[in-house]
Amino acid sequence: MFSLLRRGPGRLTPQQAHQRTSDGKAALLDVRETPEWNAGHAPGALHLPLSRLMAGAPLPAAAQGELVVAICRSGHRSQQAAKLLAGRGVQATDVSGGMTAWARAGLPVTGQGGSGGVIA
Repeated sequence: MFSLLRRGPGRLTPQQAHQRTSDGKAALLDVRETPEWNAGHAPGALHLPLSRLMAGAPLPAAAQGELVVAICRSGHRSQQAAKLLAGRGVQATDVSGGMTAWARAGLPVTGQGGSGGVIA
């Protein structure tokens, strides 16, 4: 799979993304804005809004050197993030359908302070 990622970002299903990030084989990077993140996100995800990433912000330390799986609400921003990261030499992919598909698949979503989250 990594050879495919070098040619350009691929996409993962929510289930594939959950499996890889749960196994520690990848870092899940939520690129939504802060209010969306606070409403609900995948447990264990790292947060870096696409706007900051596009402005040149570095990856969170926990994502550096890892396969980065970007996620957003619907998959559009995360696809942009994966392409941007791949252009920086980062092995990156994204989640098809984003957090909406993640929640629809029955995968965990947590809100601010660990409460039950919603997708905003």
